[in-house]
Amino acid sequence: MRPEQDGEGLRHVRRSIRHDAAERHVTGEAPYIDDIREPEGTLHVVPGGAPVAAGRLTGLDLSAVRAVRGVVAVLTAADIPGANDVSPVAGDDPLFVAETISFHGQPLFAVVAESRDAARRAARLAVVEVEETSPLVDVADALAADADLMPAYAFRRGDPEAAIAASGNRLEGQLRIGGQEHFYLEGQAALVVPEEDGTFLIHSSTQHPSEVQHVVARVLALPDAAIEVAVRRMGGGFGGKESQASGWAAMAALAARLTGRPAKIRLDRDDDFVMTGKRHDFLVGYSAAHDAAGRLEAVSVQFAGRCGYSHDLSSSINDRTMFHADNAYFYPQVHIHSRRLRTHTVSNTAFRGFGGPQGMVFAERLMDRIAWATGQDPLDVRYANLYGTDDRNITPYGMTVEDNVAGPIMRQLEDSSGYRSRRDEIRAFNAGSRHLKKGLALTPVKFGISFTTTFLNQAGALVHVYQDGSIHLNHGGTEMGQGLFIKVAQVVAEEFGVALDRVRITATHTGKVPNTSPTAASSGTDMNGMAARAAAAEIKGRIAEFIARDWQVPVASIAFRDDRVWSGEKNLTFAEAVKKAYLARTHLSAAGFYATPKITWDRPKATGRPFFYFAYGASCSEVTIDTLTGEFTLDRVDILHDAGRSLNPAIDIGQIEGGFVQGMGWLTMEELVFDAKGRLRTHAPSTYKIPTARDVPADFRVAFFDNPNREDTIYRSKAIGEPPLMLANSVFCAIADAVHALAPGRPVTLDAPATPEAILFACARQTGEA
Repeated sequence: MRPEQDGEGLRHVRRSIRHDAAERHVTGEAPYIDDIREPEGTLHVVPGGAPVAAGRLTGLDLSAVRAVRGVVAVLTAADIPGANDVSPVAGDDPLFVAETISFHGQPLFAVVAESRDAARRAARLAVVEVEETSPLVDVADALAADADLMPAYAFRRGDPEAAIAASGNRLEGQLRIGGQEHFYLEGQAALVVPEEDGTFLIHSSTQHPSEVQHVVARVLALPDAAIEVAVRRMGGGFGGKESQASGWAAMAALAARLTGRPAKIRLDRDDDFVMTGKRHDFLVGYSAAHDAAGRLEAVSVQFAGRCGYSHDLSSSINDRTMFHADNAYFYPQVHIHSRRLRTHTVSNTAFRGFGGPQGMVFAERLMDRIAWATGQDPLDVRYANLYGTDDRNITPYGMTVEDNVAGPIMRQLEDSSGYRSRRDEIRAFNAGSRHLKKGLALTPVKFGISFTTTFLNQAGALVHVYQDGSIHLNHGGTEMGQGLFIKVAQVVAEEFGVALDRVRITATHTGKVPNTSPTAASSGTDMNGMAARAAAAEIKGRIAEFIARDWQVPVASIAFRDDRVWSGEKNLTFAEAVKKAYLARTHLSAAGFYATPKITWDRPKATGRPFFYFAYGASCSEVTIDTLTGEFTLDRVDILHDAGRSLNPAIDIGQIEGGFVQGMGWLTMEELVFDAKGRLRTHAPSTYKIPTARDVPADFRVAFFDNPNREDTIYRSKAIGEPPLMLANSVFCAIADAVHALAPGRPVTLDAPATPEAILFACARQTGEA
C-alpha cells in the first residue's frame, strides 16, 4: 500500500527511504570510534586479563610492563579514585580485580602507552601469581553446587503438577539451548578527551550513553555533569553494548584522568570475545499434559540459566525468558520456574531478544513433542494451542492478550507458502531417499514490546528550527545500523511538512538529552519517535499561532505541507514562515518527552501488564539434512511479519532478514565452547562460525502482514528490532522434523545449536544407533 492510498497523505512516513548513512557505509566514509581523528598526544589503553577462571590474586609484578618503551602508565585497582565498580545494577562488576578472580580473562590491569602496539606487547609481560581454585563452568556445575546468583523466581497458575500426574497423555524432556557471541563488526571502543575544569568528553560505542556517563562518573568520583558522552553510530551492538560498553569507557577515562592526555581503547577481537558477555545459555527441564487432540492441559518448565560471575542484566533477561516461555500458546495450568546461576565465566548480558528467544525455543519444542506423540502435523498442534481472543487469552503472568493475530498470520502464511502441498511432497521425498531427509516447519512469534523494568520506558528528544528553516534533530536513541535515525528524521520531516534533507541528524549526546534509556527492547523508534514528534509539534504549534495572528486567521486553518505554511490559498515557504516567527520573538526549540502508557508490572506478585503490545510474525522453513554427515541446507524460507504500519518498509525488511539470519546462526552453527578450566576456546572467527551470504537461502520470501497497531504508537507502527530473530525457530524445528522422518513417532533429541555434529548424533539416536 502506498502512503497516499491510506488516506493520510503522508510524504515521508511509510515510504522506503534508504538509511541516512547508506552511502558512507558502503564507501567506508562513515566514521566509527577508531576513525575519529585522534587529538594530539592520544594514548592507547590495552587490558591485561587473568590467566585462570577462579582463584585469588596473590601477586602482580608489572615492572617489566612499565619498562617497555612507550609505556606511560599501568593502571590497577589501586589507581581508581572512586568506586571499583562498572556494573549496571548490582555493584558486583569491578573494573580491575583487587583480589578475587571470577573468570578467565578478567581485567587485572591496563597498559597505557604511546601506541596500541606497544601497549599490547607490554601487557603480555605481566607476572601474575594466583591461588587457583576449581571453577564452576557450565549450568550443570552450578546446579550441582547450588550456586544461585540471585533468588529463583516463578509464575504459577493452577496446580499443573497434579494435572500432569493425573493425565494419560504426559510427556517430559530436557533441552539445552546454547549462548551466542554478539560478533558486532565494530568491537568495544571508546575515545576519552580531557576538557577544562576536570571534565571529560567520551566518544563511546554504546547503546546506553547515560549509563556510560553514570559509570565513568562513579569510577572517577565525579558528578555526572562532568562527563559528556557522544555516540554518532555503532558498527553493531545487538545488546552487547547496552551495559558492557561502560567498563571500557571507564578504563580509558581513568587513563585520561591520571595522565591528563586523551586516551583510546579498542579491544582486540580475541580479547573482546573473552572479556565480554554472551547470550545466556540454558538447561531446560519440562513436563506437560495434553488431551487426545493435542491441546495442552498443563505445563511445568524449569529454566536454569548461566549468568556468569555477576548480575549484569541477568535478572531482567531471565524474567523475559519466562515471559516468553508461552510464545503464542495458552497454558491452562502452568508453572514457569527460573534459576539464575553463578559460574566462573564472563558475565552474560543482553542479546537481541533479551532472553525471549530461549523461552520461545522451549515452546516450539513442546509443540513438536505433542505432534510426535499424537501423530498430528506439527502445524495443527500449534493451531490447537494458540491463544484465543475472547477466552484462553490470559498469559501465565496475568496479562490479557488483546491484539492476538498469530492465527491469521499463520493461516495466511500456510496458504502463501503452500505448506500442505509441500508437506505431501516432502513425505514422498523422504520415503524414497535413504540418506537425505527433508523437514518443514511453520512457527509463530509473539513478542512483548516494552522494557520490563518499567522506569526505562521513557525517552527525550531535542529539536531546533533555525532561521533558514533547517532543523536540528537530537534524541536519546543510538544508531547501530538498524535505521533508527532515519526513521525518527522521517517523523520530524513529516510533522513539519518539509523535505527530509532539511532535517539534520546529529549524534546522541548526554549534554543535549539527559537521562536516556538504552536503545534496546525494540523500543528505540517507538519511544524516540514519539518524543521527537512531540518536540516538533510544540515548535510547529508556536509557529502556527504566530502565523495565525499575523494573518488574522484561525489557528486551526494553518497547515504545514510541501515545504510551505498554508491557510487557505495564502502561503509562505517554511523558511519564510520561520524567519518571520523568529523576528517576532517566537521560541523555535523544544524538548520532547514520551513515557509509554498502560504498562504496569508487580514483580513480587508476578502479575500486571509488562508490555504495551505484542509484535507477531510467522516463518516457514524447509531444510534438507544429510544423515551421514549432519550437514543441512536451508532450501526455502517464507516469512510473514507484523510491523504494524511500517515507518520505512525497506529498513524493516532489512531488519527482518537480518534478524532471521542471526537467529538461524544462533540455533544452527554458533557454538560457544568453554573448557573445564573455564577458558573460552571459540574466541576468534577461526573457531566461532557465524552465517555468511552463502547461508542465506536463495529462495527467501518476506512480506508484511497488513495490521495497523491497535495501540497509539508512532504512526501505528510496531517494533521491528528483536522479533524477527525468533522467526528462525522454524529452521530449528524443520531440522528436528527432518530427523524425525528417520523414525516417525519417536521424539527427537536435538539441542541448540543444531551443528552438523549435533544433527549427526540426533540421527544416530533416532535410529537407535547411539
